Amino acid sequence: DSAVNGFSFKGIKDYLECYQTGKLTPSQVAKNIIAMLEDCDKSTPPLRAIVQWDREQIMLMAEASTTRYRNKCTLSCLDGIPVCLKEEFKVVPYHHRVGTVYLGTQPETEDATVAKKLREAGAIIIGVSNMHELGTGTTGCNPNRYHKIPRNPYNPNHFTGGSSSGSAAAVAAGLCPVAIGTDGGGSVRIPASFCGVVGLKGTFGRISCHGSLPLSYSTVSVGPICTSVADAAIVYSILAEPDLLYPYGLKQPRATLSDMCAPDLKGLKLGVDWTFFKACDAEVLSACEKAVKHLQSLGASVVEVSLPEMEEARVAHVICILSEMRDFLQPDFNKHFHEMNLETRASLALASQFTALDYIKANRQRTRSMRFLQEIFSTVNCILTPAVPCTAPRIYESDLLTGSSDMSFTVRSMRFMQLGNFTGIPGLVVPIGYSTAGLPISLQVMAKWWDEAVLLRIGLKLEQFRDQTKKPSIYYDILA
Repeated sequence: DSAVNGFSFKGIKDYLECYQTGKLTPSQVAKNIIAMLEDCDKSTPPLRAIVQWDREQIMLMAEASTTRYRNKCTLSCLDGIPVCLKEEFKVVPYHHRVGTVYLGTQPETEDATVAKKLREAGAIIIGVSNMHELGTGTTGCNPNRYHKIPRNPYNPNHFTGGSSSGSAAAVAAGLCPVAIGTDGGGSVRIPASFCGVVGLKGTFGRISCHGSLPLSYSTVSVGPICTSVADAAIVYSILAEPDLLYPYGLKQPRATLSDMCAPDLKGLKLGVDWTFFKACDAEVLSACEKAVKHLQSLGASVVEVSLPEMEEARVAHVICILSEMRDFLQPDFNKHFHEMNLETRASLALASQFTALDYIKANRQRTRSMRFLQEIFSTVNCILTPAVPCTAPRIYESDLLTGSSDMSFTVRSMRFMQLGNFTGIPGLVVPIGYSTAGLPISLQVMAKWWDEAVLLRIGLKLEQFRDQTKKPSIYYDILA
C-alpha cells in the first residue's frame, strides 16, 4: 500500500474495502458496471473494450458474492471483483469468436480453465473483451462487424495495442481492475504498455491455456492485466497452478511470491544490454533510463550484459509463431478466407511460405537462445528493457473500414517482447511515465523461468518511480 496524491486507479483493495465496510455491495457494483457498459456502447467513438456481456449473468455472480459477504464466507480476495477475459478463452455463455466473424456460432457450454478458476474464486465475470482477429497483430485493429476498433482510454484517437486489446482498454477505462489476456508475441504486454496499466506474461505453461484457441502452442503464455503490480501478484497466485488438462504446465515448480515485499532491492543484479535497450524513441529511452536509475537508488546494481543473436531469435520467433498458427488455421484459411480481415489473410499467406526446414532451424535457435539466457541468469536476477520502443500509434479513418496492416510497426512493437515468448521466460511491464502527448510509457522486467516473484518485487518498486498517474480521458469510476 502506498499513499497516493491525485488520481489513482481503483484496484482490488479498493473494492474489498467497499465490500468489507458495507459502503457498497457486489450487486451495487454490478449495477454500476452494467450502466457503464451501456454508456461505452453509446459513446462517440464507442470504447469497444467489452464485446459480449450479459446483464443477467453479471447480476447472478454479483448477488451470490453479496450473499457471501453478508454471511462472512467469501471464497478468496477476488470475491466480488469484476474481471473480463479475452475472447480467445471459452467463457459460458458467450460466443468463442476469437476476434472473427465465423467462429463461435453457438454460445459456449464449457469454461476455459482460467474462467473456471475465476468463478471458483468468486470473481464477477463482466464479459469477454475485444481482440485482434485471431491474435495476428499488435495494434488491436479489428474492423469486423462484431468487434470494431477498441479505443485507447488515454487518447481515443490512438490504438490500444494488441492482441489483448479490449482487456487493456477495459482495465485502463476503470470497467474492471483485472483482465486476462494471452501473449504469443507481446499480446498482454504491448496493450498494457500502450494503455498505461500493468501486464504480466507468466512463464510458458505457468497458467493453463486449456480452453483458449491453441493458435501457437510453443510461444503463448497467459497473464493478467491489472491496475497495479500487487493486483497482478494476487491474480497470478490464484491462476498459476498445474492443470491436468494442460500438459505443458504439469512439471512446474510451485508458484511462490517469496521476498516480493522486501523493503529494498539490495543484492539484486539487473542486467541491461544497452545497445538493445537504446533502440527506441528518444522520449521512451529517457523515461526508461531514469527508471533504471531509480531501481539502482534502492540498492540494486546494474550489470551490463550482452544478449547474443537477437536478430536470429527475432526471425526464429516469427517463423515459430506463424508456422504454428498457419498449421492450426489451415482449414479456416481454406474455408473462411473471405471472411477474414485483410491483415489476417496477409499474415497467414506469409506464413505459408515457411518450410519444415525453416521451422526446424528456428527451434534449434530456440535451444541456443535458452542456453544463452541460462548463462546470463547465472550472473543477474533479471533483464531490463523498455516495454515497447514507441507510444500507441494513431488510428486513421481508413483503419475503421479496412483495418490496418503495417508490417514495420508490427516488427518494431514486438522488438523487446519476442525473447520472452520465444524462450518462455516471464515478463512484467509497468507504466513509468508519459510522452509529451500524454501517452503512457512502460519499462519491462524479464526473469528466469518460474521466477515471477523477482519480477513482482522489482515491479512494486518500479511503480514508486512514477510521481503521478494521469487520469485517462475515458474513465469510469465504478465505486463512486
